[in-house]
Amino acid sequence: MTEGDAVSRRRYVARGVPGGYRIWDNRSRRWWGDLYELCPDELVAALNTGVDHPTLTALLKRHRAAKR
Repeated sequence: MTEGDAVSRRRYVARGVPGGYRIWDNRSRRWWGDLYELCPDELVAALNTGVDHPTLTALLKRHRAAKR
């Protein structure tokens, strides 16, 4: 696929790293957020769809609590 195709590239993706998962920001080309033991699929989907701040905050709290 090339850049001109109709399929857009996701900005945020979960990548496996030693010890768990991290969220990679393709636009700024750096890690976003914390290290998560479980794959944060809901959180990545929410970031890519642009949910409101309270929903994103609730998801962050849920995933931070799951890593403890």
